[in-house]
Parts: sequence; structure tokens; C-alpha cells
Amino acid sequence: MLAFAPLHGVVGAAGTALSWLTDLLEPLAGGMATAAAIVLFTIAIRLLISPLTVVQVRGERRRAALAPQVRELQRRYADDPATLQREVFALYSEAGANPIAGCLPLLLQAPFLLVLYRLFTTSEGGTGLLEERLAGVPLGHHLTDGLTGAAGPLFAVLLAVLVAVAWWSSRRARRASAAVGTVAGTPTEGPGAAVLGRLLPLLPFTTVLVALVLPLAAVIYLVTTSVWSAAEQAVLRRPQAVSTNADADRR
Repeated sequence: MLAFAPLHGVVGAAGTALSWLTDLLEPLAGGMATAAAIVLFTIAIRLLISPLTVVQVRGERRRAALAPQVRELQRRYADDPATLQREVFALYSEAGANPIAGCLPLLLQAPFLLVLYRLFTTSEGGTGLLEERLAGVPLGHHLTDGLTGAAGPLFAVLLAVLVAVAWWSSRRARRASAAVGTVAGTPTEGPGAAVLGRLLPLLPFTTVLVALVLPLAAVIYLVTTSVWSAAEQAVLRRPQAVSTNADADRR
């Protein structure tokens, strides 16, 4: 408990906000009010960090624009992986395309997931959320607590959505790496690049593994934020229209 002491105030505040949202939604959502409140809570968090997502996408586009230069560096330093990696990072730094910035939206969500875990696995916050249910299943229910009744179908649907989103995100990661000639900012040619290239597309599936050990409330959060991320990717990372000036130049 001591390790989580700094979170006590945050957990209490989040519990109060969720309870208020639940009361607000209850006339419309009935027994699904708390689950709906978690969804709205998640959307509010994603809107809060959306400026960072825009920065992330701009960085990806900068790296994509640098792909020809990266390939030239790969050709020039094919026999010197250390110099190749140094030159690629220098190129990114000069262009303001920091590959590490892409991790910020994901990292910033971790504290909120921890808060939800605390709210629905302990009595911390004193909000009585432990008693809330969805389709008769307690929101603090884990997969290891059993799959009888509605728990089995409910977890099956949520996990199926997570798997589908992870598969889609994995495909997008492979295409992005192929387009820019790097894997997470690292040249595709060099020590460990092949291993990294195989591991990176698998990272979206870690969300499914995490969901296996979380309470139902936190799984709802994961599903909502994963679907939101997929929608952002579809909108913000859609192919850019070719300008009329470029068409004129080609003519």
C-alpha cells in the first residue's frame, strides 16, 4: 500500500468523477451507467492528450519524407552499422523528427490505467464502485475469477475487439516501417534490426495480454482507448493528397 500512497488522492478524485458521471448517465444507461462512465472517462483522457498524438503523426510524416535520404545512408554505410545508426539519428534530429516522441501518448495513459485498476480492485477512494456491474458481472471481475454466466461472453467480445484492433495496428506498423526504411527510428540494416523488425509489429498484441490480468473495468478502458487509437490512425494517417503544383511539375 505504501508504494501507491502518492496515488491515493488521484484515485479518490477519479472515483468521485466516475461516480458523478454514473449518476448523470443512470437515467439513460440504467445498469450500464458505470461502464458508460468509464468510456466517457477514457474519451476525455484521449482528448486531453490528442495534441501529443498530432505531434506524433507529424513526426512520422517527417520520417517518411526522409526515407530516400535514409536509404542513401544505408547504401553508403552498409558495412558500418554503428555509423549508419548515428547518421540516421543525426538526420532525424536535424529535421526535428524524434522517434521517441511517438511513445508519449501511450506512456501518459499508464497512470490512468493504474488508477482504474485501484478503483475496481480495492475500496480506495470510498466511492462504492466495487459494487457496480455490467450485464450482472462485477466491474472488478477478473478472468481468473471464472467465466460462468455472462462473464464468459462479455470477456470474449472485449478480447475479440482488442485482437482485431491489435491486428490492424500491427499491419499499419509494418507498412510504416517499410515506407520510412527504419524500425522505431533504427535503420532496417544493422545489428538487431531484423529482430526488432519482427518484434515491433507484435507490440500491439501486448494489450491483449495485459487485458488477461486486469479487472473488467480496466479492460473496458483498454478497449475504448484501443478503438480510439485505431480511429485516430485512420483519420490522421490517411494518405496525403498530391498537390496540383507537383502534378504540374511532372507535366
